[in-house]
Amino acid sequence: MTTPPGPSTSAGGVGEPVRVIVVDDHELFRRGLTMLLGVEDGIDVVGEAGDGEEGLRLAASTAPDVVLLDVRMPKGAGIPACKAIKETVPTTKIIMLTVSDEEGDLYEAVKSGASGYLLKDSSIDEVAQAVRVVSEGQSLISPSMAVKLIDEFKQMSSGEKTPVANLKLTERELQVLRQVATGINNREVAKQLGISENTVKNHMRNILEKLQLHSRMEAVMYAVREKLLDVP
Repeated sequence: MTTPPGPSTSAGGVGEPVRVIVVDDHELFRRGLTMLLGVEDGIDVVGEAGDGEEGLRLAASTAPDVVLLDVRMPKGAGIPACKAIKETVPTTKIIMLTVSDEEGDLYEAVKSGASGYLLKDSSIDEVAQAVRVVSEGQSLISPSMAVKLIDEFKQMSSGEKTPVANLKLTERELQVLRQVATGINNREVAKQLGISENTVKNHMRNILEKLQLHSRMEAVMYAVREKLLDVP
């Protein structure tokens, strides 16, 4: 299923569509999502699979830009499949698309290399936008899951905080990290802080280097765990 390339720059290069595979054990949902994404500008669904093992084989043979992957499947569950796909095709970005709103699944997905985590009640427009955003190297968490992260931080906030000086994060970097923790993208962070989107990207790169992490989702998890965020 191929669609004309969109005008945006994708992981495949300037003017090329984002190549996607869909992995989900529910055939009706999988095929419906495949059909709906297939008519989106700039997205090319290159395959679908019914479980994690089949998804891994398909990813290895097609090297897609993005994999949409269910968390819970009876054969080849999503979290192990996510890790295996990242090890096999490191350039592929993975979005977990699931009914699970459990923090534990989110944490395990991030640790396994996922760049996005969306709930299945998301609209097709939200899923398509997530595919585009993640293909460009950003990360995305479903807003309701981002709220859960903040709520967890609030419950932990009475504990002793990790001295920021020990991590060498600047105040501006902390501001960026706090905004990212709410689940918004770089453009929205830039708007909130009155800086350019490129400046936000530079700050995120510095944050990841200083914390020795690999994605903005990992940075948010780290910030919550280490009590770095000042959430009202």
